[in-house]
Amino acid sequence: MNNKQSMSVEEYQALRQSNIEHLLIDVREQHEYDESAIEGSILIPLDTLHENIHRLDKHKVIVMQCRSGRRSASAQEYLLEQGFTKVFNLEGGILAWDAMQTASGL
Repeated sequence: MNNKQSMSVEEYQALRQSNIEHLLIDVREQHEYDESAIEGSILIPLDTLHENIHRLDKHKVIVMQCRSGRRSASAQEYLLEQGFTKVFNLEGGILAWDAMQTASGL
């Protein structure tokens, strides 16, 4: 059974608006996060995820995010291997999020 699930930026926007409790984990590096970040995201660079896993709640919906979706897919796979079950990868990452925000005039 493949538990890998992805979420479009539109689906993530709907999740935010639904007020469903979730965590948005940004696995980029600090300098990338400083340039652009999604409000409410938590920065945990990919290479530090294993030492910060205790910060994550296995019972919450977790959305992993990076620049384009590649690093966050790796992070998602790691969390699934560690027994997390409600982990989603944000398709297109911050690039897709910023494009959606620009297109909607936000």
